[in-house]
Order: sequence, then C-alpha cells, then structure tokens
Amino acid sequence: MTRLRVARLTGTSSNDHCTVTSRIDRLAVASRIRSFAVASHNDCITISKSFLALLVSFSLLTTPLWAAPSWLGTIVYADHARFGTGQASVGATIFSGDRLSTDQSGSVQVRAGSARFLLFGASSATFSQEDASPAATLAFGTATFSTANSKAFALHVASAVIRPNSDRPTIGQVTVLNPKELIVKSTRGSLSIAVEDDVREIPEGAAYRVVLDPDAAEPQGPRGAGTKGYGGPPIKAARSRFIWYAVGVVGVITVWAVHEALESPDRP
Repeated sequence: MTRLRVARLTGTSSNDHCTVTSRIDRLAVASRIRSFAVASHNDCITISKSFLALLVSFSLLTTPLWAAPSWLGTIVYADHARFGTGQASVGATIFSGDRLSTDQSGSVQVRAGSARFLLFGASSATFSQEDASPAATLAFGTATFSTANSKAFALHVASAVIRPNSDRPTIGQVTVLNPKELIVKSTRGSLSIAVEDDVREIPEGAAYRVVLDPDAAEPQGPRGAGTKGYGGPPIKAARSRFIWYAVGVVGVITVWAVHEALESPDRP
C-alpha cells in the first residue's frame, strides 16, 4: 500500500511538473511576443518622430531659400528719391517687388545686370523679374533705360511692354501721360513695343505717342513730353491692340543718356 501511494504520488508530481513547465513556456513565449510587439511599436514611433523631425528641419532650412525674393540690382545714384517707404540711398539692393519713387526735383538710377534704369522726377516704378531678367513697371512719370542686349531689361506700362529690339546697345525713354497713353522714344538702337500679340518696332531716333485703347478718341498734342513736334494720322495695323502717332525726331534725352550711350551698360 505504501509503494502504491508513493508511485501514485510520484506520477501526480510528474504530471503537475509538466503542466507547470508547459504553462511557464507559454507565458514566456507570450511575454516575448508582447515585448517584441511593444518594442516594434516603440521603434515605429521613434522612426516616425525622427523622420518628422528631419522633414521639419529640412523645410525650415529650404523655405527661406524658396521664398527669398530675387536680387535685381543696386542703386548707384539717388537724389530726393524714396525706396519703398524710406529714403533711397546709394548701395541699396533692389529685389523683385521693390518700389522706387522720386520727388518733383528728384531722380534715382539703378544698375541691374547689363542694364541701367533712371527714374526722373515725380515718377514711380516697381521692379520685377521676367524670364530671369530684370524688369520694371512704370506707374507714372518718366524713365530711361540703357541695355547691352535684347534680354537685359523690359519696361512695362499698363498692358504695354517695351524692350530692346536687338543685341546692340540701346537707350529708350518712356513717359506715362495717363493710364491709356504714353510716349516711347528711342535714342540709340531700336525698341520693341508689344501689347499682347501686337508687336511693333520703334527705330532709332523715332518717338511715338501710344494709345492703348484703340477705341479712344484721338488725343491732343503731347503735354510736356519733350518732343520736337507731332502730327500725321495714327499708324494702325490689322488686329491692333493699340494705335500710335509719330511725334517727331528724338533729340538728346539727358546728359546721363549720352554718357551711357558712349559706354557699355554692363561696365562695372
């Protein structure tokens, strides 16, 4: 009886041991699986945070570069002129979107790559970039520009765009009479004036009064535009976007223009 009890007791102990061992193994495996899952989840969170931090850092680094305005030129002369809301000063850098204006007796000159731009008294212009080249929009007043090639500079007035017509050194002057009328002169080289798909040439030494509204009444004579005369019927082509009137032969515009005509506009 005693041996049977011992054997029975021993058998029971062996089974219990196997059961406990099996349970321990299952618990260990389950614990490892949970640990692996937690570790994987934590790794994913860490990787995600690192990637997000890298992305934010990259965006902070590159955004100012993408948003930075384009450098266009430098002020080389200023007299009674304003740069935005402040006073214009020699050496100031011009960026796209900057505005220059002058008092009645003021003037300001900008060097922009291989072009020069002079704003006369009581005038205002805003600079921009056009096809990687400097450009300006003349709001009112008078401006003169000199260039070394056809892509050096473009001057906008309302819907009209005036630029050099060739790669020869060119000097042109534009005076805004009102939002629909302007006078364009070519002192050296020829100019191109375009309004949408209507493009025409202004030869060297010529000046034209341009009316941007073809349906407007014929304007009166130039009002202080500095021309030697005007007259003749308007020159109008088929599908005209504007009409123009010959206003005589252009004389010397300014001492500055003559000086610039004798030197390359891209001279340092």
